[in-house]
Amino acid sequence: MFVSPTRGELTLEALVSDIVGYVRTEKSAEYRLLIGTDSHTKQGTHMVTAIIIQRVGKGARYFYRHSHHLSMRSLRQKLFYETSLSLDVVFALRDKLAKNFLVGLKMEIHVDAGYVGPTRDLIREVVGMVVANGLVAKVKPNSFAASAVADRFTK
Repeated sequence: MFVSPTRGELTLEALVSDIVGYVRTEKSAEYRLLIGTDSHTKQGTHMVTAIIIQRVGKGARYFYRHSHHLSMRSLRQKLFYETSLSLDVVFALRDKLAKNFLVGLKMEIHVDAGYVGPTRDLIREVVGMVVANGLVAKVKPNSFAASAVADRFTK
């Protein structure tokens, strides 16, 4: 299940329907689909994946999904798992959007890693994982889907 701040809990199909409706209300606008995952480890690892449909220069809508996992103490393991969750969502959305005749949407994976801090040594590997799947990867400070939206719901 996904959560929308305005619509409440949504299935994947309802989320896709909302995205399609949003894009079709202003067909001439430019859109980007941004997906990012962040996590917080306390008692287990709480992960949140954020999905943002951005009407460039004119606002956006966002959705998020919670998942809980066993504790992940390794930064490498956590970052790769976050990225794989984001990729899973992209592939699920891509198929559903194509069935609704919404193709060619610019998609980005926002990785919760940056050039400052302990994740800097992992950027190349994680970005390579995203690019190998034919997608654009963004890192901090440009990865706000992970570092701002998803992060907001992890705590």
